[in-house]
Amino acid sequence: MTNNTTITIRMDAELKKQAEAVCSDIGLTLSAAVTIFTKRLVKERAIPFKVTADPFYAPENIERLQAAAKRMDAGQYVVHEVPEGFTK
Repeated sequence: MTNNTTITIRMDAELKKQAEAVCSDIGLTLSAAVTIFTKRLVKERAIPFKVTADPFYAPENIERLQAAAKRMDAGQYVVHEVPEGFTK
């Protein structure tokens, strides 16, 4: 017999709803998915997937985007033609 326990996790309600939908699509409950994650965490002694920062928010990208915005505000932008086969 398994000695189960209950844990409480706080997360955004919409995120929980989306996670439950994904789990349902693959035949799991969110509780089962968290259990799978936890078992892999213990077995591997590490997060079982690569955790990285979103490169979009990297300082060098933010600087590039801000510079592009300044050029656009100053009217210094290039209009590119849409390649053939793509719709506008």
